[in-house]
Amino acid sequence: MRIVKEKFLRDAAGQCPKAAKWLAAWVIPVMKRRTKLRFAELPQAYAALCRVFLPRPIHDDVEYANVAEVADVMALWQDDFTADQTDYFDLHCSLMKDHDAEQVKWPTVRGVDVLKHLLEELLGADLSRILGGSRNLGAMILRGERNLTLAHVRKLAGYFTVGAEAFVA
Repeated sequence: MRIVKEKFLRDAAGQCPKAAKWLAAWVIPVMKRRTKLRFAELPQAYAALCRVFLPRPIHDDVEYANVAEVADVMALWQDDFTADQTDYFDLHCSLMKDHDAEQVKWPTVRGVDVLKHLLEELLGADLSRILGGSRNLGAMILRGERNLTLAHVRKLAGYFTVGAEAFVA
């Protein structure tokens, strides 16, 4: 894969040169690929896919990058997957999701912050038009003087084609 655990191999070489040679031959995911992975070149059978890259639980950024690289290569070809490729891809996505759930600290975002992001190119008056309220309603919501109501959330979710939960903190 593209990222190499070179420090591990250097440390092993310093302690025992013979062991380092053996490790370099057997630690397959550590080796750097010279060619880029392509979906057309990936095998269709699950066992063969595992010989290309054996999925394992993610413990560090290097392993995450390796799993993400394989998933990225496969991501746009889901319509062409065999059943084995679908299982293999789903496993990679699950491994990344589990790692993100444990390691990534997502910030808490308020509904108004999401709204401000979606409205970067629009004005408060445009928001008022979307919500169907007075001309000042949009500006008052953006300034925090008014809260979003359930009716507002439904209208915004429909307008921006996102889930209503995006506006509920």
